[in-house]
Amino acid sequence: MKPSKGYCAASRGVLKKPIREKGKPKLTKFLYEYTNGDSVIIKINSTQQKALPHRRYHGKIGKVVDKRGRGYIVRVATGNSTRDLIIRTEHLEPYKGT
Repeated sequence: MKPSKGYCAASRGVLKKPIREKGKPKLTKFLYEYTNGDSVIIKINSTQQKALPHRRYHGKIGKVVDKRGRGYIVRVATGNSTRDLIIRTEHLEPYKGT
């Protein structure tokens, strides 16, 4: 029988949290408001499974396009095209670079 190739297959290193970050997430992560045009880093929080982006986008930098419900639409460049992802705030971090 072939092994399962599910949504989170082969992502142990990405979804594993460092020892000092385990436990309840910080409240400021949920309350942070992004505006259109903000640059964000997609950093997957494995304790929250709602609106979890695919592991291939972990560490990517994107721009906030719009707010939809509790999540944000983030435009990410992948190769020659761009993708629009719906991601909740607990999986995003503000990007302070240029």
